Amino acid sequence: MSYETVIGLEIHAELSTATKMYCGCPTSFGSEPNMHCCPICLAMPGTLPVLNKKAVEYAIKAGLAMNCSITDMGKQDRKNYFYPDLPKAYQISQLDTPICVNGYIDITPGGKTKRIRINRIHIEEDAGKLLHDAAGSSTLVDYNRGGTPLIEIVTEPDISSSEEARLFLESVKAILQYIEVSDCKMEQGSLRCDVNISVRKKGENKLGTRTEMKNINSFKAAVRAIDFESNRHIEEIEYGGKLIQETRRWDDAKGESFSMRGKEEAQDYRYFPDPDLVYIAVSDEMIAQIKNSLPELPAARKERYIGEYNLTPYDAEQITNSKHLADFFEECISCGATPKTVCNWLIGDIAKTLNEKNAEPADIPFSPAQLSKLIELIEKGTISNTAGKKVLSEMFEKARNPEEIVKELGLVQISDESALLRIITEVVSANPKSVEDYKAGKDKAIGYLIGQAMRATKGQGNPQIIAKLLKDELDKNI
Repeated sequence: MSYETVIGLEIHAELSTATKMYCGCPTSFGSEPNMHCCPICLAMPGTLPVLNKKAVEYAIKAGLAMNCSITDMGKQDRKNYFYPDLPKAYQISQLDTPICVNGYIDITPGGKTKRIRINRIHIEEDAGKLLHDAAGSSTLVDYNRGGTPLIEIVTEPDISSSEEARLFLESVKAILQYIEVSDCKMEQGSLRCDVNISVRKKGENKLGTRTEMKNINSFKAAVRAIDFESNRHIEEIEYGGKLIQETRRWDDAKGESFSMRGKEEAQDYRYFPDPDLVYIAVSDEMIAQIKNSLPELPAARKERYIGEYNLTPYDAEQITNSKHLADFFEECISCGATPKTVCNWLIGDIAKTLNEKNAEPADIPFSPAQLSKLIELIEKGTISNTAGKKVLSEMFEKARNPEEIVKELGLVQISDESALLRIITEVVSANPKSVEDYKAGKDKAIGYLIGQAMRATKGQGNPQIIAKLLKDELDKNI
């Protein structure tokens, strides 16, 4: 029996404001525990919150970038639940008047456009962080993160696979980085998501039993979690088991999900409007001003790269998915480098090295001018493409000018025809069998001879010149 997966995402993004949502405490990451707290963060009696206007502006900016309508009059609500990382015993969030509604983002799974609808984007405050000891005997609480401004992006159940979820998450991350409202550092918890998932037999309209997996903090983990949970649902149904609606925890190290708690149809958080906070009134002028401040967004940039630089849709998407990479790409072009060549280096060897180092495009240690110079050295024939890869590796270790590295490692390419001809003559004399194979019509034999000539030059011979001279030499006596 064929099944289809139905997925909805709840994405939490920390906003890059200097201070917290309702007080003046800093939001910087990595400080000593409980250093960025005040009586308001810790819910001391008599304290009153004051809403951070910048957080509201950032939320509106995100909503406009994701094609949402903006609510002109909204409120904030108390979401009541008891947990140690929540000192007030409630979280200030938004229930029925989210600041942004009815948006969408288009993704292109398999090269076909699919629209993923966004139900809402609302503002809320983050909770603190629980630190469990290895033995599980005690738990410490760090309230530095408590009160940090968040937006929660809630999709409709329009996502049908882990691949579509990944594409949507990448699009959200790119948009938030382009408009500079969140750094989206998933390893620091700045961007994380909850996955709601169910399966149903193809052709059915009724949704299956849903489970929710909480706080997934990498794209790879999201893909693995969705695939595992989808298969678990199908197996449970096929073997006559019964699925229950529940919240589950994804363990990426084990590659499995585990039940945390059962979840009823609707949890009663006893929402009510926060009496300490006034309504949020958003004027048309404010919306227009924020809309006019939006930069060129990833989708528009992608289309421009396809038209202006003749990149393929795939290549353009790979570049524009990161603002840092797209900016780097354009700076290389301004230095005179060919767009397609720059693109090949960025999504090829550079992307591979970043993955190996578990780094982001923002962590590229060398400048666009230095990469452009490396490309120039290869295109002029000063060094080979193979030597260029060695130079790139050195540039990642220490951001030096490629000319210095080429000189230091002795990588200058030999293009002198007389010098190469002497080497070719020796190679031909030393490999009579390959010469005979070539003369007998076995064209692959010349590849072996080129390899021998490159080895004789220690990889510094110009392969194009070697190929030409070698063919001329072999064709003399045919």
